[in-house]
Amino acid sequence: MNTSNKLTIFRIMLVPIMLIIYLINVPGNILGIPLYAILLDLIFIIGALTDKVDGYLARKNNQITTFGKFLDPIADKILVISALIILVEMGNIPSWVPIIIITREFAVSGYRLVASEKNGKVIAANKWGKIKTVTQMIAIIIAFLDTNSFGTIFYETLTGFHFIINLLVTLLIIICVIATIFSGYEYLKDGKDLLKD
Repeated sequence: MNTSNKLTIFRIMLVPIMLIIYLINVPGNILGIPLYAILLDLIFIIGALTDKVDGYLARKNNQITTFGKFLDPIADKILVISALIILVEMGNIPSWVPIIIITREFAVSGYRLVASEKNGKVIAANKWGKIKTVTQMIAIIIAFLDTNSFGTIFYETLTGFHFIINLLVTLLIIICVIATIFSGYEYLKDGKDLLKD
């Protein structure tokens, strides 16, 4: 097994570690942010970085494998969806956010599978998909540091660090959800001919 695939497996193994840290609720805080939330954030950042590194290594060393092509996107989705669900349970984001994102992931994955089977096409991410990915990752990273729930800035007076963090999370999630909907629509619109029969 090459290094890229090992990193992909490592990324999946980070998820149960995140769950354990969340469930045992590691005591303490730094600058008012719960220590367990900071640890979860660091683990998520490590997972996000391994995604970039394993792709780079696979291309650089010409080690792109069928196993890697299969597992890498699954590992990404497991990490992101797990983080979103933990954030919902923490009260940082509303449940409709992961519902929209997960629905889009199922629809796009199904479309890509049909496209691959019917004409061997590999469907690249569109511009909305790229915006969704970037805003989603940054929003999750910042959301773990937010001690307020999504949109608190609209109904409570926050100041300083808490205002900036909540504003960033709220805006990024709104952009992410809009990009998620548009990217899903673009995929399905472009692929309507694949579903005719």
